[in-house]
Amino acid sequence: MVKLVDSDIKTREVLGWKGVHVLHFAGSSCSQKLRIFLNLKGIPWESHPIDLPGNENFRPWFLGINPRGLVPVLVHDGAVHIESNDIIQLLEKTFPAPKLIPAGHENAVAALLQHEDDLHLELRTLGFRFVFAPPGPPKPGEALASYAANGSGTVQGARDCDKEIQIEFWQRAAKEGFSDERARTSARKFRTEFDALDRRLAQSPYLMGESLGVLDIAWFIYAYRLSLAGYPLKRLHPRVGAWEEKLRARPEFAKEIAGTRKPATQVDQTLEQVAGL
Repeated sequence: MVKLVDSDIKTREVLGWKGVHVLHFAGSSCSQKLRIFLNLKGIPWESHPIDLPGNENFRPWFLGINPRGLVPVLVHDGAVHIESNDIIQLLEKTFPAPKLIPAGHENAVAALLQHEDDLHLELRTLGFRFVFAPPGPPKPGEALASYAANGSGTVQGARDCDKEIQIEFWQRAAKEGFSDERARTSARKFRTEFDALDRRLAQSPYLMGESLGVLDIAWFIYAYRLSLAGYPLKRLHPRVGAWEEKLRARPEFAKEIAGTRKPATQVDQTLEQVAGL
């Protein structure tokens, strides 16, 4: 679990916050995942919206809370936790009912969530190419300079390399854009994953059996985002398509994906066309 230590945190005011506070952005896939989890759990929480399109997450105040510059962030009674899957697993232990991780399967679910998270940059690539489509570099140079210069640079007291990975991603995007080849590579990875999910859903209505759980929340967000990009979910993976449609109809899910950003510029090809799906 990624709980920040005192030396990681420069924005000291959050250490006095009581209760459950979430710093998030409406259109962030990881924020959507956490908010759906909170809805299903019925956990009261205080909202702190962060303007990602305006690069608020790269400014000193936010980097003083999360040195990685990512949302969501959980502040629970003054303790700061980062990384959405870690936050979800922590809250599952803290608020055990209703159960969204099957008893006895905690380690397996943790590993599967890590596997899902390993594909996050692939999702970001496809989202920025086909869903958000900014007209220029997705993150301007001055925002990245602020990102590099501010925050403690440490997570759990040690130098953090994750921020460097994030900066490299945005710098490459500014230089090269999101090419057809990158899109095809990312799409192939998701096709493999969705094939595996389709086989799981042939055996049970949800990804971990008969009951809705955190894996359903996590993969729903990916499936929904890719459907916006033009991925032919229902045609290639009919069980996943039906499952995604069923979850999308639930109010706990529907309210968190409403109002997804429209492309800033016209997208002349869908992911299906570019990737030859």
